[in-house]
Amino acid sequence: MSVPYVKFTIENSVGYITFFHPDQNAMPSDSLKKLEQIILDAGRNEFVKVIVLKSGGDRTFCAGASFKELISISTEQEGEKFFLGFANVINAIRKCPKLIIGRVQGKAVGGGVGLASATDYCLATKFASIKLSELSIGIGPFVIEPAVSRKMGAAAMSQMTINAETFFTPEFARNNGLYAEVYDSVEVLDEAVKSLAEKLSNYNLEALKEIKKVFWKGTDHWGALLKERAKISGKLVLSDFTKDTLKRFQ
Repeated sequence: MSVPYVKFTIENSVGYITFFHPDQNAMPSDSLKKLEQIILDAGRNEFVKVIVLKSGGDRTFCAGASFKELISISTEQEGEKFFLGFANVINAIRKCPKLIIGRVQGKAVGGGVGLASATDYCLATKFASIKLSELSIGIGPFVIEPAVSRKMGAAAMSQMTINAETFFTPEFARNNGLYAEVYDSVEVLDEAVKSLAEKLSNYNLEALKEIKKVFWKGTDHWGALLKERAKISGKLVLSDFTKDTLKRFQ
């Protein structure tokens, strides 16, 4: 039986952060907390110049929030705390002084799209379709919206949100700015990620830090904004509609 993990390794000045959960890489709160902390630690690690964010497994990058944990939420405070997990990871990526490359080998749903959108540069495979399913289960992509809209624009964000049961193709994601490139296999993807990360690791670290500040200009308010969004989701997850819908997925 596979065991969930969030791990960190360093190779040629590149820090590789890998998360995994046997439930299609869905993220429970403890995994989100570990992921946030590792991102913060990697940002402070003097031996790391560039970071790669990836997941274990083959065909699913991240299925978003853990439905099992969502069902167990019984108060608005618990709901807000859970959704703050994704908010805190997104903010950790935003505040990290080092460039973060996303490696998306498979499908991304909900919060998984948010994680990919928060990375500074994202590469994917032809299997990496994306979906924002939140409205279909009675909540909405409130916490991840700022990251997705910043990367893909309001039109693509709206289109995916409203068509909540539709998987959008990797080509759609590339054409709308989420993916920089789409590759035919995981093997080719990994070669491209490694090549780019190691190339960047040889650049001037101060220049990389300064350009990241430029990329994220105008997002200093996200700490408060994402907390407000987590409150909205935390309230909606208690609705009868959401509870009944989540039970059908069990």
